[in-house]
Amino acid sequence: MYVCSCFGVTEEQIREHAAAGACTPRQIASASRAGTDCGSCVRRIQGLLGRGGCPRREAAARSAGTPPQVPGVPGPSAPGAASPASPAVPAPAPAAAVPAAWPGRSVAA
Repeated sequence: MYVCSCFGVTEEQIREHAAAGACTPRQIASASRAGTDCGSCVRRIQGLLGRGGCPRREAAARSAGTPPQVPGVPGPSAPGAASPASPAVPAPAPAAAVPAAWPGRSVAA
């Protein structure tokens, strides 16, 4: 069955690219152009990739001597480092960096 009508990419081709190490829709797009025109197939590609492990990441983790990352489960990381499961959230700006002249803003000292 066709996944990407724009470029004629089938489910089987998506699975082949995933088996070869493509873990994200962007990597699938690099390999097959699927998802790069109208974008209506991107969700289908995500569904085909599923939440399973990524062979490329698992192989890299084995060679580095670290256990593979399980989706949704935070892994070991250095203190203060952002884990891959939780994206880094920027810290709020200090109060001194906010201009006191903003309309409707009271400045309490």
